[in-house]
Amino acid sequence: MIYNLIIALYTSAVKLAALFNKKVALMVKGEKESFDILKNQIVRGEKYLWFHAASLGEFEQGRPLIEEIRKKYPQYKILQTFFSPSGYEVRKNYKGADIVCYLPLDTPGNVKRFLDLAQPYMAFFIKYEFWQNYLTELQRRNIPVYSVSSIFRKEQIFFRWYGKSYRKVLNTFTHLFVQDEASVKLLQSIGITNTTIVGDTRFDRVLEICRQAKELPLVELFKGEHTAFVAGSSWGPDEDIFIPYFNAHPEVKLIIAPHVIEESHLKEIIGKLNRTVVRYTQATEEKVKEADCLLIDCFGLLSSIYRYGEIAYIGGGFGVGIHNVLEAAVYGMPVIFGPNNKRFREAQGLLQCKGGFEIQGAEDFKKIMDEFLTNYGALDKAGKKAGNYVRDNAGALEKIMHTVTL
Repeated sequence: MIYNLIIALYTSAVKLAALFNKKVALMVKGEKESFDILKNQIVRGEKYLWFHAASLGEFEQGRPLIEEIRKKYPQYKILQTFFSPSGYEVRKNYKGADIVCYLPLDTPGNVKRFLDLAQPYMAFFIKYEFWQNYLTELQRRNIPVYSVSSIFRKEQIFFRWYGKSYRKVLNTFTHLFVQDEASVKLLQSIGITNTTIVGDTRFDRVLEICRQAKELPLVELFKGEHTAFVAGSSWGPDEDIFIPYFNAHPEVKLIIAPHVIEESHLKEIIGKLNRTVVRYTQATEEKVKEADCLLIDCFGLLSSIYRYGEIAYIGGGFGVGIHNVLEAAVYGMPVIFGPNNKRFREAQGLLQCKGGFEIQGAEDFKKIMDEFLTNYGALDKAGKKAGNYVRDNAGALEKIMHTVTL
C-alpha cells in the first residue's frame, strides 16, 4: 500500500532528523512514552472521548468543545493527543483532559496498539488531521469519529486526479463539521455529503479567552492615559517596520510580545529602539511609569495584553504566515498584518469587513497608523468592525453540540 510505504519512509526520516533536531527528538521520545502513559493511566470501564490536534493552534480550536463536553457530560473522560511538540509541551498539563500524550505515528502496528489501549468511545480530529490508518481502524471498530473545524481547498490531494485512493479516508468520518460553504461544495463534488457548516470554533474560543482575560496591573500602569500599540507574535521583519515608526511617535506607547523570546532576539529588539524600554520580567511600578516600550519576555500573557491596546499588529505576515488575529480583534481594535495572510480565512474576513489591514511594507504601515492616530473616528469604526466580526462568527460550538450524540 502506497500510503504505508510513505509512512514508513517518513518514520525513518523522523528518526534520522531526531539526531540533529531537538524538537523532532522530543516528538520521537514522546511517541515512545505514549504507550506507557496509556497503559498506566487509562481506567478500564470508563468511556474516553479522544481529541486529536496536530499542534497548539488546532488544540485551541478543539478546546471549546472539550470544555463544553466536560461541563455538560462529566461522566466522560477526555484523552487529548498531539502530533507536534509545540502543542504537547505547552499543554501537557492541561487540566481539561484526563490524559495528554503524543499520537504515535500512523503505522498499522502503532494504530492497533494505541486503540487497544485507549479504547475510545468516540473520536474528534481537529481541522487538518486525516491519518488514514487511524481513521480506517476507528471505522472498522465502529467508533464514531468527527472532523471538527475542517476546511477544504481545491489544491488539497483529495480533489486532485492522483488523490482518488487517498480521498477514501474522508468516508471514514461519521460527520464533518466544516468552516464554510466552499468546503461543502468541494466535498459534494467527490460524493461526501455528511457535512454541516458550523464555522470556526476559534471564534467561540477567543470570546471565552476575552471573558477570562487576566488583569495585568503593570501593563495597565505602563499604558496610563496613552494610546497603546500592541505587536503580538512579531518577527524581525515585522519589527523593522513598526519600530522605526514608533521611534518617531513619542505620543504612542509600544508593547511588543515577540514570537521568539530567546535572549539574542530580545537584545536585537532593544537595539532597534531609540526610546526607553523595560522587560516585563524585570518591570517594577517605577520602571513601567517611565518606559515608552514594554517588552514581553515570557509566554502566556499575550491574549490578556491585547485588552490594553487600541491598535494591534500581528506578526508572521512577512515570513511563516500570520499568527492569531482573532485574539486581538475580539477586543474591538483594528488589526494590521503583513501579506502572507491568504491562507487564513479569519484574516480575509477581517479585511473584507475593514477591521483588518494588510501592509506590504513601511509605507503602507505609516499611512494606516497616521490615519488612526489623527482620526479617532476612523480608529473607533475599524475597531468596532473587528469586534463585530468575531461576535458575528461565533456559534460553531452550539451547532456541533446539537449534532453530536453523547
